[in-house]
Amino acid sequence: MIVKRVFDFTASLAGLIILSPVLLLTGILIRIVMPGGPVLFRQKRVGRHGKLFTLMKFRTMDPSNGGNSITVSGEHRITPVGRILRKFKLDELPGLWNVLKGEMSLVGPRPDVPGYADKLSGPDRRLLNIRPGLTGPATLKYADEEELLAQQDDPVRFNDEVIFPDKVRINLNYMDNWSFRLDIKILFRTLLGKKMKEPWAL
Repeated sequence: MIVKRVFDFTASLAGLIILSPVLLLTGILIRIVMPGGPVLFRQKRVGRHGKLFTLMKFRTMDPSNGGNSITVSGEHRITPVGRILRKFKLDELPGLWNVLKGEMSLVGPRPDVPGYADKLSGPDRRLLNIRPGLTGPATLKYADEEELLAQQDDPVRFNDEVIFPDKVRINLNYMDNWSFRLDIKILFRTLLGKKMKEPWAL
C-alpha cells in the first residue's frame, strides 16, 4: 500500500497547510471560550501492529467531568462550542498530524482505546495490520452514533454488543475489498456528510 501512504502524506501535509488558519482560530476559540483545560485532547489509542500512539483532537469536553470511553449525544460534559466542533468534525482536524507522522491513515478503521482493541480475537486481529483512519466505512455508517447511543437504555452494552461487532465486520470487509478508488469515495462522502451502509456497494 505504498500508494496509500504517499497519498496520506501528501494530502495531510497539504491539509495542514491549507487549514492552518482554521486550526489556529479554532485553538484560540477553545482557549477563550473553554478555559481551564488544554486546547488539544490527547489520548492513547491502538495503532498498526498494536502499537500505542497519542491521538490528537481539539478538546470538546469539560476536563473536570469524567465519563465513559463512549460518548452519548447531549452529555453535559460536552461544551456548547464542543458540540459545534463535533457536529462539523472540526475536532478531528489535528488528527492530520497523526496521518502525516504515519501513525494513522486518512481512511481506515477508527483507532480504539486499548480496552476495546483487546476484544479483537482470532481473524479479527487482522485489523491491527493496517493503520487506523480519520474516517472509514464504519465511521460513515455510524455517523449518528452518539444520537443512536442516546436512545438506548444501556448505551455501553449496546455499543459492546451491537455497534462494536458490526464495525469490526465492516472494517474487515473494507480490508478485503480495499482499493485506492474506494478510499477516494469514502473521503468524498465524509466531506459531503453522506452516510453509507457498505463501502463495497458503492
